[in-house]
Amino acid sequence: MIQENLTVHWVRHGPTHANAMVGWTDVAADLGDQAALKRLSAFLPDEAPVISSDLTRATVTADAIQGDRKRLAHAAGLREMHFGDWEMKTHAEVEAEHPDLIRAFWEAPGDVRPPGGESWNDLTARVARALETLPHVGPDLIAVAHFGVILGQLQLAKGWTATRAFSQPIDNLSVTRITYGARRQADVINHNP
Repeated sequence: MIQENLTVHWVRHGPTHANAMVGWTDVAADLGDQAALKRLSAFLPDEAPVISSDLTRATVTADAIQGDRKRLAHAAGLREMHFGDWEMKTHAEVEAEHPDLIRAFWEAPGDVRPPGGESWNDLTARVARALETLPHVGPDLIAVAHFGVILGQLQLAKGWTATRAFSQPIDNLSVTRITYGARRQADVINHNP
């Protein structure tokens, strides 16, 4: 069970500039915008510990905003969706290879999986398990993760369909704040400090 009344400040990692479907592929983040990183760190609660996905783009972003905050061990459960055979392919390449499957993947997200990858429902279930295994951390937690991870949590908090969630932008270095309890509440979405 997720810690009651825990507020998670979800931060999307820095930009990768990859023009492909990047899930579990470990690519670097561009953290050149130091002013944005300083604004982001200042916006986040000072006493909140920081956790991140174990992928480099998330770990280096977490390092950049950590400051004096406590750092928790990286969590593989907070990785982006695994795109399987579609990893690092462009949408056009995937469309050419699997036109019906990619269309179903975007138009009716849920149980549709890329070959060798995971579905939207697989992703949200994996992240839920990761959240349930967190130690008690206090009232706030900063979690540096990925587009799909944050969208999945937002979908659950808002009661949206997966299709509606896919239409929500989540910018790099933005904050989405969700409080977990009897019901999830999202009061900040895609905020760019």
